[in-house]
Amino acid sequence: MLDYLELKQIGQYYHQIRGGAMGSPLTLTIANCYMFFFERDIVKQIINGGGSYLRYIDDMFIIINWSERHLNKQIDQWNLFDLNIQLKAQAGSSIDFLDLSVENVNGHLLTKVYHKPSHEPYYLPFNSVHPMHMKKNIPFAMLLRAIRYCSTFKAFLNEREDLRMALLLNKYPCVFIDKHFNRVLQKFNINQPLTSNNYIVRYAKRLFMRQKEKN
Repeated sequence: MLDYLELKQIGQYYHQIRGGAMGSPLTLTIANCYMFFFERDIVKQIINGGGSYLRYIDDMFIIINWSERHLNKQIDQWNLFDLNIQLKAQAGSSIDFLDLSVENVNGHLLTKVYHKPSHEPYYLPFNSVHPMHMKKNIPFAMLLRAIRYCSTFKAFLNEREDLRMALLLNKYPCVFIDKHFNRVLQKFNINQPLTSNNYIVRYAKRLFMRQKEKN
């Protein structure tokens, strides 16, 4: 890691010994490099305990069979690694990670789209002067997220209908919405109506397709 940075601004040199400049493309890279070393012992401990560990920037997601008391005790120890990085836990049988909600139901992980309490059903208005390709991408991208995130047919239906209502409120025509919803189904080669009976099978296939794309 860098011991320090020398910055030049308006003809003056500054010796930066802690932190990173906001907005600098180098800052995020340095932070990720530092976190790689910071989290090694945590990852090792989680893996050895039969758990799973994921991180996106400064959000960690841990699945492990520990009591909440033991987890909090471990977090107190991890917080001693670097006093400038203090971890806070949100533990339980359900958790929200970024825009994904995960719930443990009898050992099965159920997922759906997570919306913050401050979420409002506002999208780019259809009657705005923005290019049409931007408007086409909104129903497509939002339903694509729903079909990837929702592990149950009920969760998918709820998300789809909430999205449809939000788009209608923003003046999107029904025909336009259905057309771009169908683009999502075509992407996954879904040529028959989704039901509670076939949704789970198709969801498993979608997960398999995503894994192949990553590999």
